[in-house]
Amino acid sequence: MTLQEFFRGLPPAALGLSGGVDSALLLAAARRSGADVQPYFVKTAFQPAFELEDAQKVARLCGVPLTVIELDVLAVPQVAENPPDRCYRCKNAIFSALARRAADDGRTVLLDGTNASDDAGDRPGMRALRELGVRSPLRDCRLDKAAVRRMAKELGLPVWDKPAYACLATRVPTGQRLEKGLLRRIERAEELLMQMGFSDLRVRVLGSTACLQLPQDQLPQAFGRRQEITAALGALFDGVLLDLRPR
Repeated sequence: MTLQEFFRGLPPAALGLSGGVDSALLLAAARRSGADVQPYFVKTAFQPAFELEDAQKVARLCGVPLTVIELDVLAVPQVAENPPDRCYRCKNAIFSALARRAADDGRTVLLDGTNASDDAGDRPGMRALRELGVRSPLRDCRLDKAAVRRMAKELGLPVWDKPAYACLATRVPTGQRLEKGLLRRIERAEELLMQMGFSDLRVRVLGSTACLQLPQDQLPQAFGRRQEITAALGALFDGVLLDLRPR
């Protein structure tokens, strides 16, 4: 099945537009197919600001308004406590909020950007998608990440080569309570590093210390600029470590 075949005859649908390449391709393909698909961005404390900005760029390029849903996901105790199944609880809360808004807008089908490269056995959030009846066209059409990027590039989408970006909550060890202030510090630390020219990175939390994870080819640069990095992140964390195991 192709995406065009998937969208043929599809009822009015709501798409969770994350700001990444997968859901961006879905929106562009839906528009090209003439399907009635409305993009929604569920804004929580777990996403950095640039994700919303990228989602807005994609929506504008596709000529469709983006609906932003504000969700205080930290108000859900099972999420804020950061248990082992946090991803499942969070995904359930996000797509439940999307489902309620979509129903108010007369949209009965929910779509997400899960692709064929995503391992269902390793993604607790996929259980929530199944339970809520969310459809994943890229997965159904057997489009893996490489195919998604190729197609997105052909369509001129600005996020075609954007690195995968897990939510900010993944930087905090399981069992450590998630707080908005901590998440904002992580976001700011990663923003500062990206302004220095680093990319595809993670700032993970070890107690009150930041642990930087970078790709192999960026490790020498990070070590050479360690004083600059420590000075930049020193106001956010008590200490800064560099993980010598590359991402």
